[in-house]
Amino acid sequence: MIGVPNNVIITIFGTLINYSTMANIIIGRVVEKEVLTNSLNSSRSELIAIYGRRRIGKTYLIREFYEKEIVFNVTGYSIGSKAVQIKNFMTKLNEVTDKFKDDKPKDWIDCFVLLKKHITGLRKSKSKKVIFFDEFPWIATDKSGFLPAFENFWNDFCSARTNLIVVVCGSAASYMVKKIIKNHKGLSKRITQKINLKPFNLGEVREFFEYKRNPMLEYELLKIYMSLGGIPEYLEQVKKGESAVTTIDRLCFQSGAYLEDEFDDVFKSLFNSSSFHKKIIDVLAEGKKKGLTRADLLDKCEVNSSGRFSQSLVELEISGFVLKYDSYKGKSKETLYRIYDEYCLFYLQFIKPFKGNSWQQLYQLPEYLIWCGYAFETICLKHSTEIKRALKIEGIVSENYTWSNNKAQVDMVIDRDDNWVNLCEMKFYNDEFTIDAGYLDRIETKKREFKTDRAVRKGVYITMVTTHGVKANKYSTTIVDHDLKMNCLFG
Repeated sequence: MIGVPNNVIITIFGTLINYSTMANIIIGRVVEKEVLTNSLNSSRSELIAIYGRRRIGKTYLIREFYEKEIVFNVTGYSIGSKAVQIKNFMTKLNEVTDKFKDDKPKDWIDCFVLLKKHITGLRKSKSKKVIFFDEFPWIATDKSGFLPAFENFWNDFCSARTNLIVVVCGSAASYMVKKIIKNHKGLSKRITQKINLKPFNLGEVREFFEYKRNPMLEYELLKIYMSLGGIPEYLEQVKKGESAVTTIDRLCFQSGAYLEDEFDDVFKSLFNSSSFHKKIIDVLAEGKKKGLTRADLLDKCEVNSSGRFSQSLVELEISGFVLKYDSYKGKSKETLYRIYDEYCLFYLQFIKPFKGNSWQQLYQLPEYLIWCGYAFETICLKHSTEIKRALKIEGIVSENYTWSNNKAQVDMVIDRDDNWVNLCEMKFYNDEFTIDAGYLDRIETKKREFKTDRAVRKGVYITMVTTHGVKANKYSTTIVDHDLKMNCLFG
């Protein structure tokens, strides 16, 4: 999601594109762009809900993709009374038409009457017309009357036509899910498309920096990703010529750093009351790195099971802060939760407790190496599709889970329908990873214990996923079936 210099010709998905005539390009977002394209080509009006954490690129995606089709767009004020929001609405309407400069709407019903008149009076065209409400939750505050008026606008006017696309966008995940996507009143089952916009994966991050004419070594990209995640706006702050260490120090630790207070700001923007969500995140950060069960979370949060707790946990999953995944403890299956957002984990591990320190000293601490191993493991879980592609098994039905008993544990198990299992070992290291006699014994124990506990009759492959590969020696050739380097994670 960046501007591309003029007179640049590049290849995307095998197609040559000349950027002498295009100002911007939307990096990645393949599935989302397909949804938006299909909405343009459908034979009905479309109501699209798009949500995701702040700075993820929601507004950019819609404005750039529908640049020529937008006939009205308004962004809510983060803090504004009903009167302020209506004044803002009319200001935006008067920017696209001069028909209503003397109108003084009393409420949202009057506003939507004017919007209907504007749309009806537009010149007919073959393409659909797009109406974009950005930061919808900021406008649709309690008792404002906006949501019922909007519901009527869609049900009475838009759905009766075939040439409209209405996009509602918001960072507040709790609101967007409860009040829009799972609305049981006027918008019940009215949403025709929903987009939960996620951070960039590693391949998209590399593509991002290539278009910025700031190519980096994969190892440097990986270290930045482990700290900042794939949030486009964070990545925009990375300067050409800076190392990962220098970048992280400037953005996270120096006085007035760009991301110094981002953790609190993110939770305030996403959730109506951030305190309970933050409590869950804090407990996960302090708990076992492989994750906690729901019962463990309740116990450590010191609360009883309730709808509020369940809703908070679901909202954290939806927003990409928490991963819910299957794990086997011995022969028993359980569900675990772990922090899934790179920046949140880094903030709680380093930025908050070491505020005022220099990252150029902190990254040399033993705690950093321990954290790297966990962060790299989480990234591998997030890029399991890329790992399967590297193994040439992406077309085989499989399930992913972790496994452990009191003698061994496996970071990621790929249990395949073709009667094979990949036991994946993820290791972050600054050089080739060396397997010695002791590590060979640990892997053999894992393989033996796994087969015994899971009563697996399938064949078992030992798959190493490391930054720079496994050093060839008599131990590695004995036990390693697949040696994958970090480049496989970039797709």
